[in-house]
Amino acid sequence: MRTLVWFRGKDLRVADHTPLIDAAKAGEVVPLFVVDPYFFAPARARELPHRMQFLLASIEALGESIEALGSRLLVVSGKSVEIVPRVARALKVDRVVAHRWSEPFGVERDRRVTLALGEVPFVLYEGETLAAPGEILTGAGQPFSVFTPFARAFAKTVTIDRPKRAPRSLPPLPRVLPAEVRALEDRVPSLRALGLEHNPRLVPGGERAARERLSRFLRGPASRYHELRDRLDLRGTSRLSQDLKFGTLSARAVWHAAKDALEDHPKAWRSFSNELVWRELAYDVLRSRPHVLERPFRSEWARFPWRRDEKGWRAWADGTTGYPVVDAAARQLLAEGFVPNRARMIAASFLCKHLLVDFRRGEAHYMKFLTDGDWANNDLGWQWSAGCGVDAQPWFRVFNPITQGERFDPEGAWVRAWVPELAKLPARLIHRPWEAPAAELAKAGVALGRTYPRPVVDHALGRGRFLGTAQGFLRS
Repeated sequence: MRTLVWFRGKDLRVADHTPLIDAAKAGEVVPLFVVDPYFFAPARARELPHRMQFLLASIEALGESIEALGSRLLVVSGKSVEIVPRVARALKVDRVVAHRWSEPFGVERDRRVTLALGEVPFVLYEGETLAAPGEILTGAGQPFSVFTPFARAFAKTVTIDRPKRAPRSLPPLPRVLPAEVRALEDRVPSLRALGLEHNPRLVPGGERAARERLSRFLRGPASRYHELRDRLDLRGTSRLSQDLKFGTLSARAVWHAAKDALEDHPKAWRSFSNELVWRELAYDVLRSRPHVLERPFRSEWARFPWRRDEKGWRAWADGTTGYPVVDAAARQLLAEGFVPNRARMIAASFLCKHLLVDFRRGEAHYMKFLTDGDWANNDLGWQWSAGCGVDAQPWFRVFNPITQGERFDPEGAWVRAWVPELAKLPARLIHRPWEAPAAELAKAGVALGRTYPRPVVDHALGRGRFLGTAQGFLRS
């Protein structure tokens, strides 16, 4: 049996890649990656610079892994819905296999590919998440909308198999490829060809780098994850979000590795596994209610009167709001393609509630610059912060960016790293520089309004404006 194994940007690994492993057991294997202009057109690539760098590095690493197994990653360019059927027919494959995607455009792509393949079977494997689509339902057979009962049902329902090892070898590609395939064959574009410069501050891509990150986390801060996960000034998290997004690690590989390592640390395991289950909920919501990528989960928020505050928006996006913790989040996003989860919540709350800017603008901005930009998780996080999503924080809860900074960056180390103009302020003032005495500001070299901005909005005023707007809107 000859199988076309279609790698598609969310399963860039050879270990625990069930379609590849099963195909290798059944006979000939042709590993395929399609350089689809939907993602790889230069104009599109420049709209997601950090994700693109990680993606290209991970594809390159995947190719090296496949070569080490004795085969070669076949790279072709064109629209997937046209290219995959053409390659399948030209190679006379018996079937095409791939991992299932949950995003609406991915579901539609697979429907069109299935139709175009005709009699050639297109087999979709689960592996994007720990639970299969529709596996976790309420007693009434409906998707969940609240995390805690979802997590209970997950624990009772889902069996998480051990990850599968990578195949020991793969059969080589046919010595002579059909002329039609040779005409389509291409190479993965370079960053330069896409008009992008390499950013050395991003985490490295590829399966090996992902496994090293997982190992460092489990040897280091994992045992105190429940204590450290919200700290902004300490490396207390796994930094695996981009690896789960691009599939350089499978979710079940992370689950079992962490469960084994944290056997003697039940609080840490409970806290870490909860984060993986939140990811499951995000994907479950997207599968069952794909409209969340376009409009609020809670329909009553569809006409919420967001403000068109361009000055506030620009300050928030550039990191010049005058609130150090919010500005540090904005700057780290632009520089590293990453923001700690606690800082994401603080920044999102500030944009939606202090500035009354539509959460969808912030969501799109994060999707542009996050290395781990994931449609399901990013949307769930933003709607949670705005108060209009699944099991969202209460709409009337407004994060105080000053006290949040003081609690989760108590000495100001994180702010100093990303807002260096405040680096010489003492810890008691670094999260509220506008309260610093003139002598302290002068000693630290801070001139409010010149070297660092004054707050774009007073905390109490912004909070009160949002609460008044929301109360009036929700009562109407």
